[in-house]
Amino acid sequence: MSTPFPSVAVPLAAAPAPAAPAARKAAAAPRRARQPLLAQPRVQRVLYPLLVGLVLIALWQGLVTGLELPPYLVPSPLLMLETLVTDWAALGASLWVTVKITVLAFLAATVAGVLISFLFVQSKLIEMALFPYAVLLQVTPIVAVAPLIIIWVKNPTASMVICAALVALFPIISNTTLGLRSVEPDLQSYFQLNRATRLQTLVRLRIPSALPYFFGGLRISSGLALIGAVVAEFVAGTGGSGAGLAYQILQAGFQLNIPRMFAALLLISLTGVGMFVLMAWLSRLALGSWHASEN
Repeated sequence: MSTPFPSVAVPLAAAPAPAAPAARKAAAAPRRARQPLLAQPRVQRVLYPLLVGLVLIALWQGLVTGLELPPYLVPSPLLMLETLVTDWAALGASLWVTVKITVLAFLAATVAGVLISFLFVQSKLIEMALFPYAVLLQVTPIVAVAPLIIIWVKNPTASMVICAALVALFPIISNTTLGLRSVEPDLQSYFQLNRATRLQTLVRLRIPSALPYFFGGLRISSGLALIGAVVAEFVAGTGGSGAGLAYQILQAGFQLNIPRMFAALLLISLTGVGMFVLMAWLSRLALGSWHASEN
């Protein structure tokens, strides 16, 4: 009778504890190196123009000082900033008047341009019949039209707003109409297949497709509204409490106060840059999460 083998207990190796999910993710994904601050695109977009501006200002100051140019010909940047501080009471009030006219004209041009674009996109015949008149508004010099508007409209502020809005109107009409027309043919066929109404097609298809074009038009129109406001102020020549920066430039020219003229020009330039930056920020805020143009 055979003797059975004795049973021997073999100790089993302890199973490794499952790794934590966070540890597994950290081990699987390579650690991304932190990008240096100066290599970040957002920092470069601000830093590089700022460096160029500082170099130009230093060169300007050096040339004026080295050549001993008199202030009534070319003032130095330091003198211009000093004049901006000393004359801020008058320049600040004029800046507010110009900004108010610019913003009102820009809003009026935006609303009118969008409504006209919605009208154009409803029918190709309407667009062909009316679009040449929009082009006519663009190519007509505002200097020639502004005196008539100022005579017809008794309120000086309203007349200047109308002049500036006419200058800023065409880019919004052109860009928004192009965007409303630039829809994917397959998507348009899909909406037609599902018997979508014109309002549904406009709201759900055409407007989202037109947003990049619309914000591009806003960037252009914001600067044109400022130009139109300054030109209207030159033509109107209003003084007193309703005087804008253009009137300050005219008065400084008559008095040969060139540093004050340059200070007013600096305020106009900074206002235009500020409006462009604001429109770019709004464009990034609206399109940054889904459109390739803002990525």
